[in-house]
Amino acid sequence: MRSRLGLWLLLTPVLLWLVLLIVLPHIDLLFMSFRGENDLGEPAWTLANYANFFSEPVYWLTFARTALYAVITTAITAMLAMPVAFYITKLARQRARGALLVLLLLPFWVSELVRVYGWMTLLRESGVLNHFMLALGLVHKPVEMLYNDASMIMGLVYTSMLFMVVPLVSVMDSLDDSLIEAAHDLGAHKRAIWRTIIIPHCKPGLVSGSIIVFMLTLGNYLTPNLMGGKNSLWFTEQIYNQFIASFNWNQGAAFGFLLLLLSSLMIWLGLKLTRQKLGEVAS
Repeated sequence: MRSRLGLWLLLTPVLLWLVLLIVLPHIDLLFMSFRGENDLGEPAWTLANYANFFSEPVYWLTFARTALYAVITTAITAMLAMPVAFYITKLARQRARGALLVLLLLPFWVSELVRVYGWMTLLRESGVLNHFMLALGLVHKPVEMLYNDASMIMGLVYTSMLFMVVPLVSVMDSLDDSLIEAAHDLGAHKRAIWRTIIIPHCKPGLVSGSIIVFMLTLGNYLTPNLMGGKNSLWFTEQIYNQFIASFNWNQGAAFGFLLLLLSSLMIWLGLKLTRQKLGEVAS
């Protein structure tokens, strides 16, 4: 009895946090997304907020663009994180592992806004890179390296790299080194070792990291807006404009739930393609 009471006392703050700050606001926004006005200007239930999404090409094109670039960012992050995690767990000395993980954590000790502005200072026309290229004679005039899709994706990869490396380090650390050594002794090529041993073993961490990175990228606002510029066309900006600029909370709520539906659908599809279960990935 006492143990059960103690368990409920421990769970009560978590449950209150989930219900009051996540469940109830989302339920309120869900009802709000189906609210509108009839021909007399009176409040009424309607599907018009969702119909507007499909009737305006800028909305669904931005929605598709956001999903595509979120998938690209996730794929690039995974490709870069795999060798980083392998080096930390299998090649680096035991004493150096902690230092390398701290180096990965170090940029995240400041806010995302500061990190993005750091990249902008580095890449802008009057920034550090252009200054050195002009001084070395590599270019004759400053090169605009900001406000394009490439710089936006680079910023998104940078801001989400840690969330891919940490799950991969966790699962890769449990990989038996003798398997890799045996495959190498039998003459297996490095690509074959990665394809048949390392990547299959790391699949739970890879899927877990991909889910986190995809959802963070899909819901990101600062990086696409600042590094992508006005032409970034990120769907979170459409949601922001509906809530803040237009004060159309009903339309913004509908857009928010469409984004939630997209992320849930993509996660379900990813789990099906990789034959993973959500419980296994989350653990």
